Amino acid sequence: MNLNIIKSSFFILLLGVTTSTMAKTPKHVILFMIDGLHWQAPEKVNMPNFKALIGQGTYIEKSYVLLPHHPTVGDYSKYNSCSFPNPVLHSGTVFIKPENKLLQESLPANLTTAFVVNTAAYRSVARGFDISIMDGKLTDDQVVDNAINIFDQQQPAFMRVHLQSPGELGRSVNSATPDQAFYEDVFGKGSPYVAGIENADKLLGKFVRHLKESGKWEDTVLIATSDHGQSNIGWHPLFDEDSWATPMVFAGKGIAKQRTLPYFEHTDLAATISMLLGAEAPSNNGGSGRVVKEILAKNEAKNFNHPQYIKTINEQNKLFSMYKAELLLASDDNLHYAIILASLENTILTPEPFYHQDRITEWHKAGTTEHMIAANDLILEQMKTALGK
Repeated sequence: MNLNIIKSSFFILLLGVTTSTMAKTPKHVILFMIDGLHWQAPEKVNMPNFKALIGQGTYIEKSYVLLPHHPTVGDYSKYNSCSFPNPVLHSGTVFIKPENKLLQESLPANLTTAFVVNTAAYRSVARGFDISIMDGKLTDDQVVDNAINIFDQQQPAFMRVHLQSPGELGRSVNSATPDQAFYEDVFGKGSPYVAGIENADKLLGKFVRHLKESGKWEDTVLIATSDHGQSNIGWHPLFDEDSWATPMVFAGKGIAKQRTLPYFEHTDLAATISMLLGAEAPSNNGGSGRVVKEILAKNEAKNFNHPQYIKTINEQNKLFSMYKAELLLASDDNLHYAIILASLENTILTPEPFYHQDRITEWHKAGTTEHMIAANDLILEQMKTALGK
């Protein structure tokens, strides 16, 4: 009899722990992405719904993404159909390899996942989603309507909703002529980009309202951000720092309210989303992001400190390209500079060449992000010395 009492007590205790754990874990994490969202858009454009989430959650004014480069030639393009930030986001590492497991593949099999977007460009990161709609004929409004239907019917644990139009409209600003008021100014009068962002914000509000009206908001974490930033002149040119940063807000179950973090990088999203869902991160290598627990109300953020790897890597790549261009121009008058350039990419003369964007599929050879940054710094110092800087 005593043994039965002990067993019953243990079962009740175990049930209590399990129930407590489940209660703390959101049932749904929604990654709501507004393509090409400029980090200043919430202040410069009418975005009441995004701002409302800022008041209800944890905000990062500038979340850094890896250089939004989108090569369609070379090794990277063999396995990736979209720009660098997307495989980095879904795999949670800057060491991009074909065999990397993606976030949606690493979640437990009993958790449903979904992806809705109005372009086929993201097909390489759609691998492993249970439900995937990638249709370039859809409007942003139709993307959200589809997402709401899927959410109601399938109750996905993780869903990425991506509105592509704002980014495309930003690119159209870059094609504007000088007689147009928004020429080289995405925030200029009559800018189609502004119209696209404001519509995306309305759709964000529609999605959030549906979650609340259907009683799902209390069990959901919503993350609103983008996969890259936006240049003031339109699109996301490689070395424009506005292309590297985009705003981000976390809101919902367990998220700290009215909190601001000074830094975040999209490499951290996969690990942080996995943490929210009580799952293992898709990657655990030297290039992986970290779990940012400071978004949670139960954790303090006063000692938050981030190594800022992505920002540093981007700055290094920009400097390398600038120095390389200077050396190339100088070599027209003095072939000594041409020899320096050649030696920088010869592993006999330079055992560890610079890890630049065109070598991204080889970055894993560095072993760790810290080592890659240190190795890059050595090359940059050599180039500076050669240029007399």
